[in-house]
Amino acid sequence: MTALDLRLPQDDLADAWRTARPRPAGRHLDTAACSRQSNRVLEAVAHHARHEAELGGYVAEATAGDLLQQGRSVIGGLAGMAAADVAFVESAQAALAALLAAWRLPAGTRVARTPGEYAPNAAMLRAAGLESVPLAVDGDGRVDVAALERLLATDPPRFVHLTHVASHRGVVQPAAEVAALCRAHGVPLVLDAAQSLGHVDVDLGADVVYSTSRKWLAGPRGVGFLCVRPAVAAQLQPVLPAPADLPPVRGLESGEAHVAGRVGLVLAVGEHLAAGPVRVRERLAALGRTARQVLDGAAGWRVVEPLDEPTATTTLRPPDGVDVVATRARLLTEHGIVTTAAGPERAPEEMTGPVLRVSPHVDGTVEDLEALAAAL
Repeated sequence: MTALDLRLPQDDLADAWRTARPRPAGRHLDTAACSRQSNRVLEAVAHHARHEAELGGYVAEATAGDLLQQGRSVIGGLAGMAAADVAFVESAQAALAALLAAWRLPAGTRVARTPGEYAPNAAMLRAAGLESVPLAVDGDGRVDVAALERLLATDPPRFVHLTHVASHRGVVQPAAEVAALCRAHGVPLVLDAAQSLGHVDVDLGADVVYSTSRKWLAGPRGVGFLCVRPAVAAQLQPVLPAPADLPPVRGLESGEAHVAGRVGLVLAVGEHLAAGPVRVRERLAALGRTARQVLDGAAGWRVVEPLDEPTATTTLRPPDGVDVVATRARLLTEHGIVTTAAGPERAPEEMTGPVLRVSPHVDGTVEDLEALAAAL
């Protein structure tokens, strides 16, 4: 393999992203767990927290009202929705919990999902009394679109829940095709975009989109959002409905909120837009492709994803006898490389063993990936 094979696009984007942040203590290849916030986002969060101390929490929140409303508009736009469709919550899991609690579907209601569904999501569906209908998938865990069309035509579920990019595998689901089929058959699509918003295109026609701040958008922890189209929002019954002068989904927002984190998220989304979402996606896809080239076979580790999968997430199966958790700890303590050890409990119906997950953001370099290969 020549150096030419490993060139990455958008180096100016990488330089700007790197310059905008505190210098990392090592090599951060763990965006799928938690990204690095920019100096501007960190300062905005601190500034709002100081305002709370100076003005009082609710007065400070009121002063941030216009900014937060702009944020709802921009976030809605990324998901193909409007500001009135967006509610701020505390995390992606909190978004799904709020949605299910307000939807109040009868016990035994059938919901379609993939076998590789993120385990906490599957647990929340069960806790809500919903019956999971497994979707047919291919060998990479991708939805079989033809089989889904047959299901929707002959025995439709109440809704389809789809995790766009999984926690344990950097494979993109055919969400646009799934959304089109669901729309044609009048079945809502609920899209978990925790690993996809800011990473791949999410404006695909889903009826519900929820996500978190801390991953590919590089915002603060403890903040997330839920976007719900009006047709589904009309079916929701929050415990405390929104005031009459606010959109119905605002009834899903907590009044006891980390408002400073919401401010930081809005700033982070603004930075994402300024960087250019298409350019970001191109750089991330190239990083993933390069990571798979560099890492596959290193010390016997094997890449799970297809080479050209358009994500920056790469997962590695260990050689026989190699402990993934111990390897992750060794990479961190001996080499300063941050990764994730993902155990089969994340997706017990699909995973057969643990994997090492590698997920650089746009500031990742070929040198970072080669250093990881050498450390392995």
